[in-house]
Amino acid sequence: MATIILGSQWGDEGKGKLTDILCPKAQICARAAGGHNAGHSIVANGVSYSFHLLPSGLVNPNCKNLIGSGVVFHVPSFFKELSELEAKGLTGVRDRILVSDRCQVNFDLHAAVDGLEEVELGERKIGTTGRGIGPSYSTKAARSGVRVHEIFDEAVFERKLRQLASGYKKRFGDLLKYDVEDEINRFKKYRVDLAPFCTDAVHYMKNAQDRNYSILIEGANALMLDIDYGTYPYVTSSNTGLGGIFTGLAINPRKVDTVVGVVKAYTTRVGEGIFKTEDLEEAGTKLQEIGREWGVSTGRKRRCGWLDLVVLKYSTAVNHYTVLNLTKLDVLDTFKTIKVAVAYKDPATGEELEYFPADLEILRDLEVVYQEFEGWQTPTTAAKSFFDLPKQARAYVEFIEKFVGVPIGWIGTGPDRDDMIFRTKAAGIKEN
Repeated sequence: MATIILGSQWGDEGKGKLTDILCPKAQICARAAGGHNAGHSIVANGVSYSFHLLPSGLVNPNCKNLIGSGVVFHVPSFFKELSELEAKGLTGVRDRILVSDRCQVNFDLHAAVDGLEEVELGERKIGTTGRGIGPSYSTKAARSGVRVHEIFDEAVFERKLRQLASGYKKRFGDLLKYDVEDEINRFKKYRVDLAPFCTDAVHYMKNAQDRNYSILIEGANALMLDIDYGTYPYVTSSNTGLGGIFTGLAINPRKVDTVVGVVKAYTTRVGEGIFKTEDLEEAGTKLQEIGREWGVSTGRKRRCGWLDLVVLKYSTAVNHYTVLNLTKLDVLDTFKTIKVAVAYKDPATGEELEYFPADLEILRDLEVVYQEFEGWQTPTTAAKSFFDLPKQARAYVEFIEKFVGVPIGWIGTGPDRDDMIFRTKAAGIKEN
């Protein structure tokens, strides 16, 4: 059976840590979509590991890992990350990672174009990571992209990459600083090095499911960055929600056991776009500093604000979470008062909306309705069970559960692997 871990907000919720905790029971850990714009941090045995393109299940020496067909695959980053993991003492990583031959190749050309497209947008820029994710998915949709299996047909590969480069050169002229022959030459070595890692992922996953393997699926980014359901156009270019898992991995939906929504105890966002509960005053700065809110992939500081339960309820309606993982509760330990968004209302009529609007102009004009909670003002990191938490913290957790209608099975209380409270009985999930 499969367990799916998804981000419920704008990313950076702490999905990698839960993946690491659940991996000892998993035989396969897989990525379904996105690219090396993802950023997951894991602290294990005193060592901090950063994952971008690779599944974070590589920390577990007994777990096979798969980069699924819906991922845009940047070959230099793949080998760079493997080398970095080996340098930190992880062994056998190259024996435990496979790449779907149906992945789209994310070229350095795409990254060069990404930056130019952001310049074109000016004040309306998306705030991308600049790693070519959007252009990679654009060429995929336009059917002009290169798939991994085409790397191994040298003539086809070179023809298609030159065509891509020529098209972009016509669009951007001398602004495009890119040498297509240099990238083609680098792939002569990649062609040899990559071959042992490539597989038919549909066949691989079907065999795994037929044998009832335990599969852990690690979502990238989060629902509010989904190309269809996020705050478009300030989103990534893939389906980051539940739907993207099925298309990216060809998982049998009848063999999914658990869908976990990972939610931070407050809210953060990287890049541009609407963020209704963002706090630009003291509280936001405090959340940023205590929570160490800067990106794993880019180092950019994250915008911070209060937990938005309107967003979480909307996210739940799309992703159908069966259980939640509440992370970074400890970041709120020193707050005297904690605010939570419970509704959006029309300032003209005072009416509360019963849906999350697609139109950002409508969303921008809405007022946030907050509910305030008494802070607990005591450390929670040492808590090993739910009832070790202060009563105010327990009330906060229980309010979220009741409001969203989904049980909270894990509560993160610090950065280390052991800083996690398990509530398996309350969530109705199997012990891990």
